Amino acid sequence: MTRSLSLLGLGAMGLPMARRLAARSREGGGALTVWNRSAPRAQALGLETGATVAATPADAAREVVLTALPDLPQVRAVLEGPDGLLAGWRAAGVRRPMLVVCGTVSPVALRALADELATADVPGGVEVVDAPMSGGVLGAAEGRISFFVGGTEAQVAELAELLAPCASRVTRMGGTGTGAMAKLCNQLVVAETITALSEAFALARAAGIDAATLADALGSGLAASEVLRQKRHHWVDESFEAGGSIDYQVKDLRFAREAADEAGLTLDAARTALALFEAASDAGDGALDHSGVYRTIIRTKEQP
Repeated sequence: MTRSLSLLGLGAMGLPMARRLAARSREGGGALTVWNRSAPRAQALGLETGATVAATPADAAREVVLTALPDLPQVRAVLEGPDGLLAGWRAAGVRRPMLVVCGTVSPVALRALADELATADVPGGVEVVDAPMSGGVLGAAEGRISFFVGGTEAQVAELAELLAPCASRVTRMGGTGTGAMAKLCNQLVVAETITALSEAFALARAAGIDAATLADALGSGLAASEVLRQKRHHWVDESFEAGGSIDYQVKDLRFAREAADEAGLTLDAARTALALFEAASDAGDGALDHSGVYRTIIRTKEQP
């Protein structure tokens, strides 16, 4: 690695990413610094992997900073204040750092943040690159994340090297904001696939078909997908422990609706999926894995 690297946010995707990046650093690839709002999780990772644990975001202000955070309000929270990244970059004299936003965010809001930080009170300003990721928690653990990147060719080339331990693919989609837009396209496919599979498993059970048998059959035909491969156990066991959550899916689908409205498009399947996921969240299932929308579908059978 040519520049120092830190990762902020050790959630469902950030933690396995950090493990793989830290493993590369142990092999001589350069030290990794991590920060997490819940300090014990970061400290445990430091003991496990040897990563440097920062007490504050300011202490994690390296030349390249990856943020694996849910949305831009959380990114702004780690930027601002006396313990924020901006203060840390200034104190360390870091010139033109790169902030890499790996969460799924609004492309419009991302571009606004990039314009703002380009003239921030940091030597040379701050480069903002959007690099949202797809692959799920299992993909992150296996180093098979696909990154959709909005940035220059040089920025993407550097990120491809930095993210190699985590990535199956790093794709330049275009300029700032296009990575975020491409991720919304990805989320449409994921949400609508989860909706279709949830309906299929609900219908199969109602007809007396064994769910595991159905999963095997679907997985060997045209209906096979990475979503089914990673999530099948949720539908088979009717257990929806936290993963990529329903609430996050609602957020992403709302961003996609915003983008579609701006483009003058009516995406009927997306609207249907959003309504279903919103209903699941309203029913108290928002923290469940997004495949838990199945519970909302089967509730319709239970209603008089």
